[in-house]
Parts: sequence; structure tokens; C-alpha cells
Amino acid sequence: MQNKVIIISGSSSVNVENLIRVLSDEGAILIFVGKIDLNDLKLKQDIEISSRNTILVKAELGNPADCENAVRNIIQEYGRIDGLVNDAGVNEYPELGYTEIFSESVQKNLVHYYLMTHFVLPYLKISKGVIVNISFNSSGTNRENSAIHAASKGGINSLTREWAVELLKYGIRVNAILVKEYVLDMSNVVAFLLSEKSSHTTGQLIRFGS
Repeated sequence: MQNKVIIISGSSSVNVENLIRVLSDEGAILIFVGKIDLNDLKLKQDIEISSRNTILVKAELGNPADCENAVRNIIQEYGRIDGLVNDAGVNEYPELGYTEIFSESVQKNLVHYYLMTHFVLPYLKISKGVIVNISFNSSGTNRENSAIHAASKGGINSLTREWAVELLKYGIRVNAILVKEYVLDMSNVVAFLLSEKSSHTTGQLIRFGS
């Protein structure tokens, strides 16, 4: 992965420090895009300790213009994009009946995956790049008030399968990691799916920590 440009949208469900370390060891250039606190001292320390090839780009991922501008600026700076890790969202479990919360959940947990993929896609076609979607293993959880959250994550899983089929002709691989708990460190799994070691793998929903 030497000098490959990898975009990570948000950092909700992976250990940032470990992800930076693992991908940097592989030689990747990392660009975190999302609602990031640019004054976060721990994040800056993680970057300084792990890598100098890590950039933070602040953007509202639910805003199409912000997503488009972020991608445009990355292309102007690096000239290519080799991978996209869609990883952002919220954990909300409201009772059934709150329609506004349902709309917000879909917006925060699903829509921006589509937006970032849409704007990155032309460049992934050139590089024959990789998409990794971070999702949630919500099947059979029996968790109270989980329907809205599960619907959003189910949408991510469906997009993963459909994109894998649709983009196969461009040499683009698409997989999802379904985590049981967001605190688990999945950095090595992300690195594997981004690398040529998984060149045979696409359209897979990989359950992690279940």
C-alpha cells in the first residue's frame, strides 16, 4: 500500500491510533474526513506518534457540497484516490414512532456513505480502488428500540452487496465489516481488505467480534 491515498470518513467505530499505525506501516497516506475536532490533542498525538502521512479534513458528511469539496481538495493535493473507508455514524435507539429521528438516523448512518462513494467513484475507477464500509452486526440482537438503527445498517449492507456487483467491471472491490461492538479494534481487518492480499474478496459482509 506504499503511497496509496486512503480516505476514511469519520472515525466512529475503529481505534484511530491503531488504524493510523497499521496503515502507515503499510506506507499509506491517510486522510480523515468528517466532523473532526482539529484541536483534539490526543488525535494530534496519535498522528505525530504513528505517522506524518495523515491529514485531517473537517467536513459535514451529510452535506453533499462538503463531501464534494473534500474529495476535490484531496485530488488537487495528491492526484489520486486508492481507497475509501466509510466509517461514521451515531448509535441511537429511539422508540418506534419518532419519524423525525428515523430520518435523522438514515441521514447520519447511511446517506453519507452514498455521498462519499459517489464523489470518490470516478477516481476509484482510475485506480481500480477499494471501498470498505463499516457496519454493524444487528441481526438477532434482540436489543430494545433497535429497529431504526438496524434499518440504517441494513441499508449499508445492501449497498455493499449491490455496489460489489455493479463495480466489478471497473475492478473496484467493495466489502463491509460488521462489528458487534464499536470499541473493538478492527484496524488489521481494514488493512487486509484495502490491500492486494484480499484481491479475490468482494461483496462480503465480514462479521467481526461476534
